[in-house]
Amino acid sequence: MSRLLVIGNKNYSSWSLRPWLAMRKAGVPFEEVQVLLDKPDTKATILKYSPAGKVPVLVEEGRSIWDSLAICEWAAEQNRGLWPEDALLRAHARSISAEMHASFPALRAQMPMNVRATRRVPITPDLQRDIDRVAELWIECRRNHGATGDWLFGAFSVADAMYAPVATRLRTYQVDLPDAALSYIETLYADPDFQEWKAAAEIEEDILRIEEVGE
Repeated sequence: MSRLLVIGNKNYSSWSLRPWLAMRKAGVPFEEVQVLLDKPDTKATILKYSPAGKVPVLVEEGRSIWDSLAICEWAAEQNRGLWPEDALLRAHARSISAEMHASFPALRAQMPMNVRATRRVPITPDLQRDIDRVAELWIECRRNHGATGDWLFGAFSVADAMYAPVATRLRTYQVDLPDAALSYIETLYADPDFQEWKAAAEIEEDILRIEEVGE
């Protein structure tokens, strides 16, 4: 197959989960290439696929797309159902996806993705602000679009792919959340594609010590 999706560890690589899930939901076949992170040859191996030297990377007919949101956008061009049909809703979904792409630094730093773990970490004020903002986004989307499905905009969209790693973080670190936000996390964990990713993450033996935070 000429289409490759290069990803990192399924347990730790939040950026890899996003396009992997979007590609699955788009119904686009691909060959998965996994590169374990933080190894002596990791950078050199990834450079074979992308000059950026980071995962994820989509290689399509010899050309590289090396940003998770860009890969999700590519998937949405193959399957228009990955964005809401209505133009204003589509813009809203793109807005919250871009916010996830560029924001929430405390959540990223203090709650690294670790799918197979169950931990707790101290909730600093900056971290609480990030958690509150995520919950606010989810609750607003579910309140406005819950009648049409269980995802953020009813049907699965790129926005759900972008927030999937956050949902795993909030589950891993047992964060107290409003019921509507907890229900959204349950939607992800019940999804067959995510369950496949999660099962693979749980049997990975590689351990990245820097990602193993909390008690």
